[in-house]
Amino acid sequence: MTLYLVLATVLFVIGATTVLVRRGAIIMFMGIELMLNAANLAFVAFARQNGDVGGQVIAFFVMVVAAAEVVVGLAIIVALFRARRTVSADDENLLRH
Repeated sequence: MTLYLVLATVLFVIGATTVLVRRGAIIMFMGIELMLNAANLAFVAFARQNGDVGGQVIAFFVMVVAAAEVVVGLAIIVALFRARRTVSADDENLLRH
């Protein structure tokens, strides 16, 4: 169980570092997905330790929300790229219009 939690922590830190350091929108979404998968791993590890399926149910719902986030996020990114020819998060007026 401890190894699963260590792995989840490492994956979450890698994802958080990716979101904070990289400025590309696609790379930032990949970091967010990595953090969600790390949370799923922790939920499943705790559920297995406690002999309960609650953590697995929560992990399933997190996957559903992550899939919806990817669909909406990628649609926004594609729309911004078509309008501005850039998807850099450093553009300060990207979402004003």
